[in-house]
Amino acid sequence: MNEQKHLSLRGWTELLLLGLIWGASFVSIRVALDTLPVMTSVLHRTFWAMLVLWLVTWIGGGGKVPSVPRVWGAFLVMGLLNNVIPFSLMAWGQLYIDTGLTAILNAATAIFGVLIAAVFFRDERLTKNRLLGVCLGFLGVSIAIGAQNFLSFSLQSTAQLAVLAGTVSYACAAAWARQTLSHLPPVVAAAGMLTASTVLVLPITLAVDGVPSLALPAITWAAIGYYAIVATAGAYLLYYRVLAMAGSGNLMLVTLVIPPVAIVLGALLREESLPPNAFLGFAVLAIGLLVLNRSSQPN
Repeated sequence: MNEQKHLSLRGWTELLLLGLIWGASFVSIRVALDTLPVMTSVLHRTFWAMLVLWLVTWIGGGGKVPSVPRVWGAFLVMGLLNNVIPFSLMAWGQLYIDTGLTAILNAATAIFGVLIAAVFFRDERLTKNRLLGVCLGFLGVSIAIGAQNFLSFSLQSTAQLAVLAGTVSYACAAAWARQTLSHLPPVVAAAGMLTASTVLVLPITLAVDGVPSLALPAITWAAIGYYAIVATAGAYLLYYRVLAMAGSGNLMLVTLVIPPVAIVLGALLREESLPPNAFLGFAVLAIGLLVLNRSSQPN
């Protein structure tokens, strides 16, 4: 079972900071998509974050570059599950649904993560409390999507399904990382994953979007800099700090911070507004996440 740690003031501060960083990333990605094709935006995200993390690894002496082919095979799978698939699906989805709704649906990652962990790991069994949290989570997601989108398919409903598919991929990546990469230093694992992601994304980008242009507006470069360097490379570093201080159970609480940040920034910067069912759905989903968080505490 996941270890539950006491959250200090510093732990709470860094957890909230991580939520703020990730919440703002949804808006920055949407800003970049005003001038960038989807796959090009993903390539920028993995490439620049990869460079930063290898630089951090080199400066800090955090570990050697792995030379075992099996490890790089694991990086390829991890890069596909944790970067290429979800980054692409969610970026495409953001073209057709609001930033805040994308962030709300993204919180379903924790729900799918519990289910997938229960399937593959004996110490992550699905207890009654976890099952209750999962059911509440799915109910919240269904309310946020809206009944009308279950009755007919449109670009909007398809985009919502794409975002949810991205959360399933994230959840699978978490299980894969635990199984294959847990022996590596976190920064090396993240840098290797992003390197593999870049290798996978580059030919797809060239085939779909052509050679990326560097002649971009300043606001696009600012958005790229934020979501690639701050919200990807920097957030990975902060993520592992918070994980060490707070434990994986408390870290789940970050998913409650991300949507409000994305909703507020989407309203301020993109003039977006969400329907009432989105807020009701998030409230139910948040209760489900709190139940899951409580279920991770030792009896």
